[in-house]
Amino acid sequence: MTKKSLNQNAKYVQELINIIEPNFVFENKPINRLNKIKYEKSVEQDKSKRLIELKSKINSIENCNLKQNSKNMVLSSGSINSPIMLVGETPGELEDKSGLPFQGDVGTLLNKMLIAINLNPKKVYLTYSINYRTPEDRKPSSQEIKRYSPFLKEHISIIDPKIIVLLGSTAMESVTGSKDKISKERGKWKEIILGSKSVPLMVTLSPSYLMRFPENKKYSWEDLKKIRKKIQDLNIKT
Repeated sequence: MTKKSLNQNAKYVQELINIIEPNFVFENKPINRLNKIKYEKSVEQDKSKRLIELKSKINSIENCNLKQNSKNMVLSSGSINSPIMLVGETPGELEDKSGLPFQGDVGTLLNKMLIAINLNPKKVYLTYSINYRTPEDRKPSSQEIKRYSPFLKEHISIIDPKIIVLLGSTAMESVTGSKDKISKERGKWKEIILGSKSVPLMVTLSPSYLMRFPENKKYSWEDLKKIRKKIQDLNIKT
């Protein structure tokens, strides 16, 4: 009787499986993960190719005072596969010389900010709103911001991040078009549409600003905690 009961149960379970998923197949073979690896490599190669094309577009800009007075174009650094993208304002003297973003004391401060919320600075993607240094590190004009904004938006689309952090008012204007005071806009989650999906975005204070006004670091820390919480809420692996 027991053997018959087991057979009936097994038959019932099989029938239930067939109802739920008629094409469900059991295999003893291990899951082949090569397709996933190949897909990830393909995505990375596509991003790299598109970034090279973007760099060429920016380099081909004509009649640009910023480009003419800069030593290097500063595109980006960090992991192109990072789910976190940080957008700064403009390169400074050290960045212009090296061709790399966030150098010197500003870079050190940014690294500390990222580490404070358990982010590895090397695994975060960094870029600028404008890829050339402004004369005497002045604030870019709205016309200059508008000219480079399409390149930045294309850059964001290529990286396809899950969270975007805008560091400073220039970055805010470049992406959102807002010219409001950053004190009114910082620390609030907004959304940007990338293709068919929306991506959370936050404006916060830039490291260079915090170097000049360290008393405002407390506001930056409030924003950083919100960013950390968003990463956790979205279950983003960093």
